[in-house]
Amino acid sequence: MNYSVLIRPEAKLDIQDAYQFYEQRSQGLGSEFVRSIDECFSKIGRNPMAYPIVHHQICRALIRKFPYGIFYFIEGNTIVVVACFHAKRDAKRWQERGE
Repeated sequence: MNYSVLIRPEAKLDIQDAYQFYEQRSQGLGSEFVRSIDECFSKIGRNPMAYPIVHHQICRALIRKFPYGIFYFIEGNTIVVVACFHAKRDAKRWQERGE
């Protein structure tokens, strides 16, 4: 089954904020972060049920090389991304997005 990926505006802002943070730390690091995000989206799209459910119906896929997770749920043929959060952030903030 082919899945489409829908990234909610809040998740886009999460990714943009992280990109800017990493790019300020080291030129090119933000771009590497985005490539890792894209790779994770591809993996999720191929097999969205491979990742653990961490809250109600929301799954988490960890980002390679970065301490972030992609939080999403499956709705029919669509993967709905609700957040891209740093592992140390308060989980309640992304949990509220999926409800």
